[in-house]
Amino acid sequence: MKLLYQSSMAGWKVWAPTLAAAILSTLHGCGAAEADRLIPLDSHLFHSLRRISLPVVSPDQQRALFATSYYDPDANKEYSYISILDIELGNTTQLTPVFEGSDRASNLLWLGPSTAGYLSKGALYQHDLAPHTNGTLLFNATQSINSATYRSSSGLLLFTASTLADGKISSVAKYLNEEKNRTDSAMVYNNLWARHWNKWMGDQKSTLFAINTTREAYGSWNLGREANLMQGLPPTKDQLLRWEVEGYTASEDGEHVAFVVRNPGPDMAWSTNVDIYLTATDGSRIPKLLTGTFKGAASSPTFSTDGSAVAWLQMETPGYESDINRIYVHNITTGNVYSVARTWDLSPQSILWSADNKVLYALTPDRGDRRLFSVEIATGKHQPLTGYGFVSNVARVGSSKLLVVYSNVTESSDIYTIDVGSSVSGLRGPMKRLTSINGDKLGGVYLSEAEDFWFTGALRDQVHGWILRPAGFNATKKYPLALLIHGGPQQASMHAFGLGQWNPNMYASAGYATVIINFHGSSSYGQKFTDSIHQQWGGYPYEDLMKGLDHVISTYSFVDASRMVALGGSYGGYMANWINANTDRFRALVAHDGQFNVVAGYYSTDELWFIEHDLGGVPFTTSGRDKYDKYNPERLADKFKTPTLFIHGANDFRLTLEQSLAPWTLLRRKGIPSRLVYFPDEDHWVNKMGNSMRWYEEVFKWMAQWTSS
Repeated sequence: MKLLYQSSMAGWKVWAPTLAAAILSTLHGCGAAEADRLIPLDSHLFHSLRRISLPVVSPDQQRALFATSYYDPDANKEYSYISILDIELGNTTQLTPVFEGSDRASNLLWLGPSTAGYLSKGALYQHDLAPHTNGTLLFNATQSINSATYRSSSGLLLFTASTLADGKISSVAKYLNEEKNRTDSAMVYNNLWARHWNKWMGDQKSTLFAINTTREAYGSWNLGREANLMQGLPPTKDQLLRWEVEGYTASEDGEHVAFVVRNPGPDMAWSTNVDIYLTATDGSRIPKLLTGTFKGAASSPTFSTDGSAVAWLQMETPGYESDINRIYVHNITTGNVYSVARTWDLSPQSILWSADNKVLYALTPDRGDRRLFSVEIATGKHQPLTGYGFVSNVARVGSSKLLVVYSNVTESSDIYTIDVGSSVSGLRGPMKRLTSINGDKLGGVYLSEAEDFWFTGALRDQVHGWILRPAGFNATKKYPLALLIHGGPQQASMHAFGLGQWNPNMYASAGYATVIINFHGSSSYGQKFTDSIHQQWGGYPYEDLMKGLDHVISTYSFVDASRMVALGGSYGGYMANWINANTDRFRALVAHDGQFNVVAGYYSTDELWFIEHDLGGVPFTTSGRDKYDKYNPERLADKFKTPTLFIHGANDFRLTLEQSLAPWTLLRRKGIPSRLVYFPDEDHWVNKMGNSMRWYEEVFKWMAQWTSS
């Protein structure tokens, strides 16, 4: 077995904004000869970059497990391995051999002070901390395990597995055997929610189980009988619409578990009623509904360290998937429920208790960054602990430190610690970097920093965007422009290093001045700004994009306004079609899994709540149809004139294939150059690495064709 790397990053302390400024100065302040020595970020290098998982802190708070995965473009294979991180020293040591493909390890956990655990091929494995050794099988249920959590203080093992209506793992094998012998393949549905994202709904649903375990002195395990913790939930009439766990967490003492479920029923396709239940892990009680007051979506349950309370995030508006997340706390002993920081105008995405239970740490989008905030429970006072960049995960380390995964536009994800002192005193020092996962690959590579700008957009609001300068930048030259339009639409582009199709430095390295604009409807700028897109799909966002481009062209003299391309996916793909119907200022467009016919899109999508809320009704009423037609690109099909590359995955049930076939047919029939890239094995995203490389190849070829670059 090959040791991939061992690193020591101890003592390297950085302030993210300071580092960003240093990089910007290096890139744009260095001499031309030095800048020319930086190689572009090409597709082969980009897709070979390593990715890291959420680090899992050991019971003694001194180490953390994390998984690293990577793709070999030449072999077209994916690999992964698990490493141990010494949190104090910053030393990283590879623990396991390299797993190939589907053998990869996931769901890392600690099974004791010196025993790691992970899932592989649907089974739970244990692994002593001796480097370069193989794990041994610990638990293999008759049905594949989807996730697992262990509490060493009580020996509690929680896991999820798919079951039939009887909730028993043992019944599944017989069912699968009967399915093999069926003489037909029909799937029959009486209610909507027949499919979601990329799969058709079947008889099996993810169910939460608990097992009590003990470990002998010589290391062997005794596993008790699994208990279904969802027993006692109200019965459902349609067996295809049953309770299915979407997430869960256990108290540190293993006494309680809180789990997230979508309320099953005939209205599942147009309801956002997602609930959280609390129950005892011994299965002795019927689960208690914590969120019955609300009909919006609940998420991110987390227990206080002493197990006395559980907090969660709650959307209060029914049917609105982008409502602001409010923080709620339930006292398990008294049953009292209260809201925290209710006047805060940002929407946290996940929360974690501090060690002393006085503060909640909240990962929260804020003006194009995803920052870590501390929120005092007693007062609601909140303050950012990080600035520029994107924090993707957070975990406690003892009483005064946090372990986070952080990236920004020029740095891929790495693990850092943050010293927070006492939880209410706030940040006590800079982030300390512990890993450099891609340092060997990205050293000497051109990575443009984001240059932020603000301009007056729709409603005379200030709108945020940024620009990246192209590789080999020369201020005396003119460069084509790539406008990247984010999806959602109630999402936002972030100062992050994404490893998918929309990393802006890929476009900058391809020679484009790359522009991002967080138009009206984007998250992270206050809830009013997010809500403003209601019944305005083609209104305020389009106005922002056009005014933002005008600002860029007038501000940055190196932009060639005659050679511009707009690209977007999902809602961004819708906007590419809307742009095609409303302006000819772009040489070409790229629409990935976008929407062309809003009315037809309603009748074929999997989630009706989203479009019903955003457009203000349903298209089968007169008033509703007018709202759908107002910003429907298909209604303006006669005005389409810009060459467009359409990309779509066959298994996208959010925006079905016809939404790309239709505008492609339109342009081809009108004699306008267009191209269709079809992935029969992809969904709303491009998940397979080989397909992602082909995606970039087709996109850059199309852009170069129309910008003469």
